Parts: sequence; C-alpha cells; structure tokens
Amino acid sequence: MRAYTVVDAFSARPFSGNPVAVVLDAEGLSAADMQAIARWTNLSETTFLLPARHPGADYALRIFTPRSELPFAGHPTLGSAHAIIEAGRHKPKNGVLVQECGGGLIRIAVTGEAGDRILTLGLPPAQVDTLSAGDITELETILGAPVWRESAPARVDVGPVWIVARMADAAAVLALRPDFARSALFERRLNATGITVFGEYPNEGAIEVRSFAPSCGIEEDPVCGSGNGGVAVFRIARGLIPPAATAYTATQGRCVGRDGRIRISVDETGQVHVGGACVTCVDGWLA
Repeated sequence: MRAYTVVDAFSARPFSGNPVAVVLDAEGLSAADMQAIARWTNLSETTFLLPARHPGADYALRIFTPRSELPFAGHPTLGSAHAIIEAGRHKPKNGVLVQECGGGLIRIAVTGEAGDRILTLGLPPAQVDTLSAGDITELETILGAPVWRESAPARVDVGPVWIVARMADAAAVLALRPDFARSALFERRLNATGITVFGEYPNEGAIEVRSFAPSCGIEEDPVCGSGNGGVAVFRIARGLIPPAATAYTATQGRCVGRDGRIRISVDETGQVHVGGACVTCVDGWLA
C-alpha cells in the first residue's frame, strides 16, 4: 500500500484551483509504473515522492502528465510540498523546503500554518526565443483570434516550454476556443509543452491566463504555475513589467470551473517567484 493524496493548488477552497495527485511512497516504482498511475489519475500532473540524492535537497520529486514526464512544473511542486508537510514527511528548515527534480533544485518558501499556508517557489532560469512570423500566424489560426504582435509571442523555456502570447485584454483570453488537434501538432513541432496566453484587466493590474497542452493529454490546464512563470518571464523580456521588485496577481481556471489565484513576484535579482495557497481534498492509499 502506498499513501496517496490529492491537493488543489492555487486555492484555499477545496474543489477549485488545480488538482495534483501525490504518491507519498514511490520507492520501488519504475518510470513505467509511474506513467501508468499518471494515466489512471488522468489529472494534468501526478507526482512521486522519493528520497533526495543531492545533499542540498530535502526530497526528490518526479512529475508526470498522462502522457509524459516533466522536468519541473509549478502547481505540482507547490501541491506536493503541501502534501509532504501535511503528512509530516518533511518540515521546512528556516521556512524553506528544497525539492530535487529534473529541473534542478527548487526552493519553496513556506509561510503560515495549515489553512493560512502560502507556498512560493523560485522559478528556474528561463530562456526566451521569439517565434517566426509564420509560427505567429499559425498560433493565431490555432487560437482563432489575433495576438498582440507588438509584444511578439515567444517560446519560453522554464523547464516546461510554453509558447507565450499576449492577447488584447482579459476578455479576449476568456473568449478563446482553440483548435486542440492543430495545437498538438504545433506544440510537437516546436518541442513545446503547450500554449499559454494572457490578457490584462483594465485599471486593475491583474491578468487573466489560460494554458493549453493537448500534446501532453491536457486540453486546458486549470491553473498552471509554470505557465504563469513563463508569462512573467515574457512580460519582463517584452518590457511589460519592471525587471525587478514587482508583484501582481493572475487569475486562471474560470473557463473550466476551477478558479485559481496565482501570486507572482520578481525579486531584486530578477528571479520570478510563483506562489499561492493549497488545500488537501483526498487522502487514501494505492494498492
């Protein structure tokens, strides 16, 4: 028997935000076993807790979509850290947990207790590559709407690779009905995890975000930590927000009935931090 839990990330309210399944006793499972479990849960990500190999880490985590393994992802990292704390497997040291994963060592700041807990990760170093004119046109065809070409869409690598584009406003983001079959082909050709788009709310300083990853078996990810991190990196690169010492709130998930809130901040060094609340919805066992 293996301890198993489901956590909603980026929400303090159960059955909102983005769920991640966490297998807390993953020793002895092969990669094929993990992939089979991830297909069975059919959530956007399922994670597996393992002993750390790196001396600077508290634990190791492997992250799977229904179709593939990811080196890093945002909401699974935060949701798993929440599950690990709740299960008493690891305690933050000086308010920090360190996760070892394919993306390296990820520091997770932990503030508050139980229902008031906020978890915040530091995003790994990112790379931004502008899309070609032809790929931007294909992106608009997939989305069925124009993107903001003055802030040229880009391929943003934060571990997962997101095609990031700015839309006219938040309303344009919420109105999208993408061509998922065409999107999957586009993602595979560009070796990308998926497409993340954002638009601003007037006079609010907040943004609406949506993330689509049909090539990974996820038509729409309810609330995506790495996608929001990619958006923050993109906004800095395009001069849409200051490169340091800034903060804002993103909302995501309304179109799939799972509203979530993501806290984004950029520190004085320019590193992007992604945070939010988490809540446990299921505790159980896998045979």
